[in-house]
Amino acid sequence: QVQLVESGGGSVQAGGSLRLSCAASGFTYRGSCIGWFRQFPGKEREGVARIYTHGDNTHSTFYADSVKGRFTISKDNAENTLYLQMNSLKPEDTAMYYCAARRAICVLSASEYEYWGQGTQVTVSS
Repeated sequence: QVQLVESGGGSVQAGGSLRLSCAASGFTYRGSCIGWFRQFPGKEREGVARIYTHGDNTHSTFYADSVKGRFTISKDNAENTLYLQMNSLKPEDTAMYYCAARRAICVLSASEYEYWGQGTQVTVSS
C-alpha cells in the first residue's frame, strides 16, 4: 500500500525559502513518476515539479514554467523521501502543496496520478 506524507509547509515572507518533504512508503521509484502539485482556492490542482526514474536509475525532471529556476525537486532513494526546495518564494506561490505519484511516466494531468498525500500549506506574505 502506497502512502505519501508531506511535511515542511509553513509561512514565509516573499523572497524566502522552504523545503517540502514527502515520505513515500510502499512505493518503488524505478519506472514511476512522483512529484508535487499545488492547488489555489477554487482552482484545479496544477503540476509544480515531477521526477521520473528510468530503469537504469537515472531520472528526468519536469517543472512548471512559473517555478523554473526557483524550485528544485530531488529524491533520496535510501530514505524514500522526495523533496521540493523552494527559493525566492512569491505571494503567488501561496497554495496547498500535494505530493503525488503514479506507476508510469510523468504526465501533466493531476487526475492521472493514483496516489496522493494529504497536502501541506505554503503561505508567502508580501
